Amino acid sequence: MKYHRDDAKAHARANMKGIWAAALQPFKPDLSIDEAGMRSNIRHWVEDLGIDGLFIAGKQGEYFSMTIEERKRVFEIAVDAARGTGAGTIMSCSDQNMDTVIALARHAQAVGADYVVVHAPILHFVTDRDEIVYEYYRTISEAVEIGIAMWSHPDSGYLMSPELCARIAELPNVVAIKYSVPREMYAGLTRLAGDRLLVSTASEDEWLDNVLELGWRLYLCSSPPYLLQTASDRRMREYTDLAFAGRTEEARRLRDSLDPVRRALKDTRPGAKPQAHQKYWQDLLGQAGGPVRPPMLNLTEAEKTAARQAFESCGLGSVRGAAD
Repeated sequence: MKYHRDDAKAHARANMKGIWAAALQPFKPDLSIDEAGMRSNIRHWVEDLGIDGLFIAGKQGEYFSMTIEERKRVFEIAVDAARGTGAGTIMSCSDQNMDTVIALARHAQAVGADYVVVHAPILHFVTDRDEIVYEYYRTISEAVEIGIAMWSHPDSGYLMSPELCARIAELPNVVAIKYSVPREMYAGLTRLAGDRLLVSTASEDEWLDNVLELGWRLYLCSSPPYLLQTASDRRMREYTDLAFAGRTEEARRLRDSLDPVRRALKDTRPGAKPQAHQKYWQDLLGQAGGPVRPPMLNLTEAEKTAARQAFESCGLGSVRGAAD
C-alpha cells in the first residue's frame, strides 16, 4: 500500500485526477483471457493516448462473466502493466456477495492497486434503503485499508441520494464516487461533499462542462478515452488539458470537433451489444478487442459493416489536435 487507511482521502486528492478509462476486457477467440492483448492495450492507452488511470474489471469489462480467480488475475496484469508508467489503477470489486467484494478488495490491495470501486448493491424487498447502503459501505471500509470509490447507477434499481453519498463520504477511506445520475444530482453532491469526496460521472459528453462549471479534475470513467483517440489524434486529452489551463474557448472548439466520431460510435451501436460494438471499434483501431462472453451477444456481419463504414468516415486520426 502506498498510504494508510486514514490517509486515503489525501492520497486520492493528490493523485486521482485527469482522464481515467474503464477497460473493456479482451478475450481470445476461445474466450480465454487475452493477457498479451490486455498488456498491449494498457501500454497504448497510457503511453500513446495519455490516459491517467485504468478502471479494471467493471461492467464494461464483463466482470459478471469471469470467475473470481480470473478477476484477481486481471487485477494483477493491470498493476504489472501500469507499473512505472505513472498511471493509476482502480479495481472493480462489485459483487452481490459481501465476502467476494471484500476478498477482491483485499487482493487488489495486496497486489498494489491504487483504489477499488464497489457498485451499490441490488436490494430485495427493501423500501428504506439508506441505512442498509450505509452499512454496506461501512463494512467494506472497515475490512480494508485501500481507498474506495462508490458507484451509483440505475442498474441497482435505485439511485443513492447526494445526502446518503455525503454521509458515506465521512468514512475515512471512501475517496470518490462514479455517480451515474442526472446532472443536478452530481452537481448537488459536488457542492455538498466536494471537499472530502472526488465526484465524477462516466459521460464524456458532459466532461468539459463539468471541468469548467464544477471545477472537476477527474474523469471516472468509461471507454471514450481510448475509442475517441489515436496516437496521432488525442483530442480528448488535448481539450481536457486546455480546460485545465483555463483556455475555455479552445477547449470547446476541440471538444466539438469530435462530434462526428461520437455520432459514428453512438449511431452504429446496437442496444443489446454495447461491449461487442466497442470491442469491434477497438479492433478497427488496432487495439485488442475480440469477442464477448455469454450471455452478451456478438455483432452480426451486417452490424460490423455499418460500424466499419462509420469508423472510416468519421475523421478519427485525420484531424491533428491543438498541440501539433
